[in-house]
Amino acid sequence: MDPLNHNDSNKAMPPRPSPSVKFVRRTSSGRFVSLDNIEFSGEFPTPINYTVVMPPTPDNQPAKAEDGQGPYGSKSSYQHDQTTAGARGGGGSGGLKPSQSMIVSQTGDFDHNRWLFETSGTYGYGNAFWSSSDHGGGYDVVDDDTMSVSMEAFLDKPWKPLTRKLSIPTAIISPYRLLIATRLVVLAFFLMWRVKHPNPDAVWLWGMSVVCELWFAFSWLLDQLPKLNPVNRSVDLVALHEKFESPSPSNPSGRSDLPGVDVFVSTADPEKEPPLVTANTILSILSAEYPVEKLACYVSDDGGSLLTFEAMAEAAAFADLWVPFCRKHNVCPRNPESYFTARGDPTRFKKDPDFVRDRRRVKREYDELKVRINGLPDAIRRRSNAYNAREEEKAARETETADPEVASEAAAILQQATWMADGTHWPGTWLVPSPDHSKGDHAGILQVMTKVPDPDPVLGGPDENRIDLSGVDVRVPMLVYVSREKRPGYDHNKKAGAMNALVRASAILSNGPFILNLDCDHYIYNSQAIKEGLCFMMDRGGDRICYIQFPQRFEGVDPSDRYANHNTVFFDGNMRALDGLQGPVYVGTGCLFRRVALYGFDPPRTYEYTGVFGQSKHHLRSPSLSSTISDESAFTEPPPPLDETPSDMPKKFGNSTLFAHSVPVAEFQGRPLADHPSVKNGRPPGALLYRREPLTAPTVAEAVSVISCWYEEKTEWGDRVGWIYGSVTEDVVTGYRMHNRGWRSVYCITYPDAFRGTVPINLTDRLHQVLRWATGSMEIFFSRNNALFASRRMKFLQRVAYLNVCVYPFTSIFLIVYCFLPAISLFTSTFIVQTLSVTFLTYLLTITVTLCLLAILEIRWSGIDLEDWWRNEQFWLIGGTSAHLVAVLQGLLKVFGGVEIAFKLTSKSASEDEADAFADLYEVKWTSLMIPPIAIIVVNAVAVAVGFARTVYSPIPQWGKLFGGVFFSFWVLAHMYPFAKGLMGRRGKLPTLVYVWAGLFAIIVSLLWITVSPPGSSSSGISGGTLQL
Repeated sequence: MDPLNHNDSNKAMPPRPSPSVKFVRRTSSGRFVSLDNIEFSGEFPTPINYTVVMPPTPDNQPAKAEDGQGPYGSKSSYQHDQTTAGARGGGGSGGLKPSQSMIVSQTGDFDHNRWLFETSGTYGYGNAFWSSSDHGGGYDVVDDDTMSVSMEAFLDKPWKPLTRKLSIPTAIISPYRLLIATRLVVLAFFLMWRVKHPNPDAVWLWGMSVVCELWFAFSWLLDQLPKLNPVNRSVDLVALHEKFESPSPSNPSGRSDLPGVDVFVSTADPEKEPPLVTANTILSILSAEYPVEKLACYVSDDGGSLLTFEAMAEAAAFADLWVPFCRKHNVCPRNPESYFTARGDPTRFKKDPDFVRDRRRVKREYDELKVRINGLPDAIRRRSNAYNAREEEKAARETETADPEVASEAAAILQQATWMADGTHWPGTWLVPSPDHSKGDHAGILQVMTKVPDPDPVLGGPDENRIDLSGVDVRVPMLVYVSREKRPGYDHNKKAGAMNALVRASAILSNGPFILNLDCDHYIYNSQAIKEGLCFMMDRGGDRICYIQFPQRFEGVDPSDRYANHNTVFFDGNMRALDGLQGPVYVGTGCLFRRVALYGFDPPRTYEYTGVFGQSKHHLRSPSLSSTISDESAFTEPPPPLDETPSDMPKKFGNSTLFAHSVPVAEFQGRPLADHPSVKNGRPPGALLYRREPLTAPTVAEAVSVISCWYEEKTEWGDRVGWIYGSVTEDVVTGYRMHNRGWRSVYCITYPDAFRGTVPINLTDRLHQVLRWATGSMEIFFSRNNALFASRRMKFLQRVAYLNVCVYPFTSIFLIVYCFLPAISLFTSTFIVQTLSVTFLTYLLTITVTLCLLAILEIRWSGIDLEDWWRNEQFWLIGGTSAHLVAVLQGLLKVFGGVEIAFKLTSKSASEDEADAFADLYEVKWTSLMIPPIAIIVVNAVAVAVGFARTVYSPIPQWGKLFGGVFFSFWVLAHMYPFAKGLMGRRGKLPTLVYVWAGLFAIIVSLLWITVSPPGSSSSGISGGTLQL
């Protein structure tokens, strides 16, 4: 408090002698201000805090510093209001010594900083410093029960969210939205002008161009509207660790309270999907940074191949060494092939002296693993031949003494079987197909290759033969090989059927509430990726999220990315924009699912959007999941069952009792942690600290029964439950069904990349891949999964995005026509407009400029490169004029002709040319999909030559029409450049021949055209049908 004003009274009073006792006031900064001039006569209006400083005398100085310790140093300092003063100042852990120079500066004021240093004083109590002494320097806080507050109580962590939504900067997104509106208005006026100004010289040409432009504007609108609200997201792994893996009152031991995760890996053909690639993916999953007892890996071999089975067994054996090595040295990536072939110094940031020796030993073991897996085909063949020869000799000896008829029957029954290493028949597909042992006719196989891990860490020890694993957890997650049963007469529904078989088998064995789906060539690159995905699921409101989609990143792509294999415009642009709506679409791999969302249940809370554009939002209470927990007493009770009655469960999920019992358990374990009042439908902390029961023979037998081919009969599997059947792009349909029920999805971009995979770099393989995607879109368009029939639970712009997914192949029809229009214009000396007026050029320039500005801003908020954007534009035209057109025809044949669509499995095998990693890029594989683009290139090139020659030799050259036609022809040819480059093969071998013959062909055709149909006769060199130069 400021001192009172006593100036007037001081003037009237005579000077007083120097007092032996000084009155001072301590300020908030720790300094003392003299109060000698204060007049104490009268009453103070308000009380003030003051300190009495007495001169040091032998009788008031303590013998020991500890005896003289007080709130501000010496006991000779007395406080009028010790509680208030103690709250302001800092306590001292040592007493004040007799020397006054400790606290008095040269100006005579109290030197607070020096006093803190000399007396080892403290600044009070808080998270910066807490006194460790019994008295706490006068700052121990005592409650009513005289219980001292400790530092541990002060450091109780406040509630923190696990994720954050980061909006795009306003300086980027606002101009982006304004440009979209501007371009939309300009397009509307341009199309109106085009309709009102036909070309009477070529009405048919004008009509085709207007129709194409109308469709292009509609297609652009469908693609652009969902991009109005892009968002970025971030996660807090430290907060996740503190909530789920740190000691707490509900978890004293600090055991992981995270939910279980089941990882699905699918493969079908060991020839196109090499087992070594699948084995590396499995090893990256088993070594991921996630609680070992909560992680399980399931491999679906839809081909039932013994080669894949034994390769997985080899990978499981190598995992006993690879997984502890990754934990000991924290290596990254945890795919052995990628790790050992990565460029750079492997010893960077490594400090363990055993690292070099351990890495050398593991590298040797991995090389031996590769040799064994590569030699499995020959080993299986030799083994099978040996066993079959033995069986033939045995049968021959038996037939010598048997009846001739019986001998002939035995010889007919004897087959060329495929044998396992233990001397038994392989129950799956044989090398020589036979009844009950072919790809479409074999028994179901389920093999648990690694045991269920112990709940507590198992520490290793020194091993002279391998590496020293002292103090390292050597447990390995559970690995299960699954090959579902296939029999003739059953529709096995391709990949979707295999995924549903894994869902049922995993529910019986491990029942993880979350499922991560990966292709066999997509491995875990970021070992923390699973935890980053779970941050969204376990955060506030995470119970409404059906899946977390990760972007797809690829390795082995040529540096120029000729065919836009990285597809960054889609994964970094479109998907990020959809994340601001109801969520990204499911793209088939790298997706973390909520199990109960796959079971066809509605979210616990959902909304209904009404109005023309869904502007009205109404809350709906979903009856499908258990009601939201509102009191803490429910935490101590078992999770309430879902609304499915026992009579309805077999109809929906099948007649497995164990599976029916696993459904409510998975729902309860997948709830977020109820550690905050705003968390709805949560579970209590520490509810997942249970020990997983070991597998028993009845449990495994039940898992085998649920993968049988007859199990899905008269159930809702593939219709409302699991992956949805009826389309070659089952991923998009499955995600659409979830969004249609009101679920949300989230797009999770991690740094470094969460997963990495391979992609075909050959032109033919790339076109077939695009053909399969476009064909699936056509199947969606002609089905009830069309976004036009979506429910009101789906947001309007989300519906627009799904409509664009199933409509985009139709653009190929108009694109083909528009690519031929410039050539037709040059051949006929006409144009889409009568004259190149200023109005037309202004509209054209405005539309082009706004498109370029939109591309620049989209590059800014999505983080893609300009080259990636241009490559995407080029391949959009290449795919649109080839694969998309064929997809439209196939879709129409399926709908109106009943012709089933068969797709070609994408090859994941690496190039056989070790000297050139991109040898497949230059290999030319002929396919009928190349015919339309080749025709477009040839016709436009010839048209440019013909148009130029005709204009030059015309008596009245019409340069405006030539300029218009040539401009659009070069626009088409520029987009087709990667396709033409792909036809040339390897650089330096074919291009010269191609260019020479193409040039000669264009010149010959041009001269023939002008000779047969001259532009006119005049005296300047053109006479009749002859050409005079």
